[in-house]
Amino acid sequence: MPTSHPSLATLTAIAAAPVLLLSGFAWAGGWVGPSRIGGGTIANAIEHSAGKHEGYRRAHAKGICVTGYFDASGDAAGLSRARLFAPGRYPVLGRFSTGGGNPFATDGRNVFHALGLQLTGPDGQIWRMAMDHTPIFPVATPDAFVALQRASRPDPATGKPDPAAMKAYLARHPETKVYQDYIAAAPLPDSFANGTYYSINAFRFVDRAGASHAVRWAFEPAAAFGALDKAKLDGLPTDYLFTELRARLVKGPQRWRMTVTVAAPGDVTNNATIAWPADRQRIKAGTLTLTAAVPEENGACRDITFDPTILPDGIALSDDPLLPARSAAYSSSFRRRALETPGPSAVGKALAGREVR
Repeated sequence: MPTSHPSLATLTAIAAAPVLLLSGFAWAGGWVGPSRIGGGTIANAIEHSAGKHEGYRRAHAKGICVTGYFDASGDAAGLSRARLFAPGRYPVLGRFSTGGGNPFATDGRNVFHALGLQLTGPDGQIWRMAMDHTPIFPVATPDAFVALQRASRPDPATGKPDPAAMKAYLARHPETKVYQDYIAAAPLPDSFANGTYYSINAFRFVDRAGASHAVRWAFEPAAAFGALDKAKLDGLPTDYLFTELRARLVKGPQRWRMTVTVAAPGDVTNNATIAWPADRQRIKAGTLTLTAAVPEENGACRDITFDPTILPDGIALSDDPLLPARSAAYSSSFRRRALETPGPSAVGKALAGREVR
């Protein structure tokens, strides 16, 4: 019988496969192609500014786990085919945190509050979100974020950033000055439970016909708003926000209404420093209910990265360059702390042996 020999084309394809695979890894790692900021670079920049705290998240380092559920109204199902928008109740776990990379920082700081969520659909698909209580972000690009971390590193002698470095940075990035002015003037919620949490980045909802809709969303609290006295932040108990949340949840569930804002033609989707006009179409997608909070060492959120690029079918990324950068930074942070010895969270220490009434 004649012997079958592989063709030249087959041999060429076999030889090329390892090259293509290595090229893919090189591209993903940023070794070839356009220069990109990697997750390790971002994590290093945060450590440069906030210090290195082994065993803890590099960003949003101080936090507490929460659990609850999301009741979808069905009103957003026309915009997205995601099963999580079909009427029904879906389990949620999440994490409240304060801004910064120091897990033992005091709550008496004029910084953003954050909420990470993971929703699980009836088909097992997961949707993760990472939201802040500010509607805008201080930077528009990963490069600007790294530059801001380097410029804002506190001087050991004064505890404040070098004025010359910050002045030079702000001259190149006026959008950060806009954010600084906003956070200085806006009231600071006196509870995690009464803040509004914004997606900040734009995303795309994809409907059953395949049409794409640019959106942002917010979770608006049912609890009445109250503001901290910024003149007296220094006197606030170190873990005030976290113990206050636990006390609220002992008394009863806390709720937020999810509102989806639909972009109009021309609205910017690749710049998180720019808010959309207030007159855009808004859809009430459902209600988030949180029922319990526990320190991270006892909670399900400890080993979750609230990576906003983990999306179910029917929700997709926009062209915002911060989204892949956030994913890479969260992954780098997770890998680092996974190799380190975790310590008890600041919140866990504060609540150890304390009965919340």
